[in-house]
Amino acid sequence: MYKTFSELKKELRRDIPQLKKIKVALLGDTATQFLNIALRGTAINEGFEFEVFEADFGQISRQILDPSSEYYEFNADYTIIFESSHKLLNQYYKSYHTQTAFAENKISYIEELYRNIQSRTKSRVIYCNFPGINNQVFGNFAHKVESSFVFQLNKLNYLLSAELALKNDNFFIADLLSIQNKWGRDFMFSPSIYVNTEMVLSLDSLPIVAHHMTDVISSLEGKFKKCLILDLDNTTWGGIIGDDGLEKIQIGSLGIGKAFTEFQYWIKALQKRGVILAVCSKNDEDKAREPFEKHPDMILKLEDIAVFVANWENKADNIRKIQNILNIGFDSMVFLDDNPFERNIVRENLPEVCVPELPEDPAEYLEYLYGLNLFETASFSENDAERTKQYQVEAKRAVDLDRFTNVEDFLKSMAMTSDVKSFDSFSKPRVSQLTQRSNQFNLRTVRYTEQDVESLINSEEHYTLSFTLEDKYGDNGLICVIVMEKTDQETLFINTWLMSCRVLKRGMEDFTLNTIVDAARKNGYKYVVGEYLPTAKNQMVKDHYERLGFTAEKDRWILNVHDYQSKEVFISPKI
Repeated sequence: MYKTFSELKKELRRDIPQLKKIKVALLGDTATQFLNIALRGTAINEGFEFEVFEADFGQISRQILDPSSEYYEFNADYTIIFESSHKLLNQYYKSYHTQTAFAENKISYIEELYRNIQSRTKSRVIYCNFPGINNQVFGNFAHKVESSFVFQLNKLNYLLSAELALKNDNFFIADLLSIQNKWGRDFMFSPSIYVNTEMVLSLDSLPIVAHHMTDVISSLEGKFKKCLILDLDNTTWGGIIGDDGLEKIQIGSLGIGKAFTEFQYWIKALQKRGVILAVCSKNDEDKAREPFEKHPDMILKLEDIAVFVANWENKADNIRKIQNILNIGFDSMVFLDDNPFERNIVRENLPEVCVPELPEDPAEYLEYLYGLNLFETASFSENDAERTKQYQVEAKRAVDLDRFTNVEDFLKSMAMTSDVKSFDSFSKPRVSQLTQRSNQFNLRTVRYTEQDVESLINSEEHYTLSFTLEDKYGDNGLICVIVMEKTDQETLFINTWLMSCRVLKRGMEDFTLNTIVDAARKNGYKYVVGEYLPTAKNQMVKDHYERLGFTAEKDRWILNVHDYQSKEVFISPKI
């Protein structure tokens, strides 16, 4: 799945369509020229164009601590800081009298860098953790010697997560340690290249490292995988349920069945994290469901599956059905199937869907998938675990809608209510997450970290609104976010209007506008101004403001508050 360094280099020479530009600063203590190339080539594959400021190596402190540096002049969206384990070891040797405090002192230094960046820019910081070097001064006993380099290195990597990443919304880690654990130290590092070129990463490892770094940026830009679609026979379990029967499929703790069981545990963990699970199988539906319902060793259950499609139709067409129910982009989907023919059918018909080339041996499925890092995310909340249930309920709504001849009657029957509030500490994580996940119904595609949301909560120049939606089928949770800016005494500008696509066609747009106008009137504003900034994914809201009755003026849309007539909706404010 990874391109070679040479292939990534060629990406930079071909004509490409206009992509979203992102400014990335690359600061390293060793040579980073080839990493720069790999990052820009990887970004093109992910649908971005990285404009990179690369400082000369060894200038991390100067660039960040000097307010007049080229780094601050560049004004990066993202700052990648790459400090190598080899330079770290040199620093450790020179700190002979303070080695027991080495990790904590280093953390204080990194935190100082971060605070300087945050005080002067809005850049998010991606800091590389440290691959292991066991200098064998103490051997295995190093783990019992607090002053040893091995002990301090392990402590430093822990503190990076516990003291910096966990406590700072704009600090993220590029996990080079996990790459070394997967691919091996000899694969990542060549002593002769390092000695002769000051480059610590091998050419072979550069695409993988660049991919991991770009994954962090992609997820923060709202581009990540949301749904895992599973074939069943010889993918989720061993054997063919229709031929072998329930008792003979391979799953459990014996033989190859163990590989499928561990595979299912991993999938279950993804589901608990919020990844939507779907089934797409060529099978009779009753046979396909039987293991989920009756097999004692099945880890996955029917309640874990948001959409279950089992028939004898073309799998590409069935994935289209799944996409129609979930209402997410094809590029947010991953399809796993053991059959090369089925994989190629989906690739040819749905090129945006990610279709990994699973190994022939099921025992190798997991290690292969671990190495791809398919499910990078920029956020996590406890509400994520409810996502499967919400999509199952949405599928039931879709079935019930077909029974009504009149859509208005169906909407009235749903008994919809919405809790409308300004942002607060309780909604902050979900607001941030929704801004990062929403791509289609997103008028200006502004992303907010929790730290950004906190600033909006305390801002006197903004009005914020969050909307939930509940009906007789269940609770959709927080599904709409509005941020309005005070332009002048008469005008409010809608900086952010985004909504979950799960609640389309229920009148939520009209209910939201009614609420916006009410807020504008109560605060003495005459005009509400909206703007649509097109992206590759938000075409569906191109005519949003026109449909709602705004008037076009240059590149913006204006609504006169006093002339507005509230729209009829079948949603009631929650009391």
